[in-house]
Amino acid sequence: FFFFLGRPPISSLFSFMKVVLGKQWYQRRVRGRRFKGQFLMPSIGYGSNKNTRHMMPDGFLKFVVHNVAELELLMMQNKRYAAEIAADVSAKKRKVIVERAQQLNIKVTNWQAKLRSEEDN
Repeated sequence: FFFFLGRPPISSLFSFMKVVLGKQWYQRRVRGRRFKGQFLMPSIGYGSNKNTRHMMPDGFLKFVVHNVAELELLMMQNKRYAAEIAADVSAKKRKVIVERAQQLNIKVTNWQAKLRSEEDN
């Protein structure tokens, strides 16, 4: 792009960064303009990639677990799916699920929920 070291000897400091526009300005300013007060509407273009859809930032897919039997479904899929304990599970059952998940080497996303308050009492 630039075949010189440093900036070229021009009086204006950042003139070498000036981008010359052709008729692009018309596309952006006039044809691409929206009316004031218009909200962005949902469209297919906002969709995420099919391969990474529903994926958490750590690369796991979420699987909601209500009991130990459902947790054992993830035994062979522990590299792809992470368990999430459902909200209606009691603290007593949660403790059993978390212990079994450690034995099976399954990641649990909300393993601390409802257990901290139990230990404080």
